[in-house]
Amino acid sequence: MASKARIRIRRTPPAELGPMLAAARERTGHTQARVSIAAGLGRSYVCLIEGGHRTPSRVAAERLADVLQLTELERAQLFAAAVSDAGLSHPARQAA
Repeated sequence: MASKARIRIRRTPPAELGPMLAAARERTGHTQARVSIAAGLGRSYVCLIEGGHRTPSRVAAERLADVLQLTELERAQLFAAAVSDAGLSHPARQAA
């Protein structure tokens, strides 16, 4: 059985996304560990998003927005950066 190679394109998040999420986390009094548990995400993934090294999937963005109690403006900024074809939002995961 031949396996299909997946080509992944890393997307660079907007520079202001990570600091905005970190500020929201601090505003709510959470640690990265607590946010990751509450959102069902890995702590390293949350760290990478806050550090500007990873763009969240749409599903991860929705979870983060809820846990961090983001304002409408912050949600819009996060959702605009989120990708719908990778990670938890990948179409192959949706079918499973």
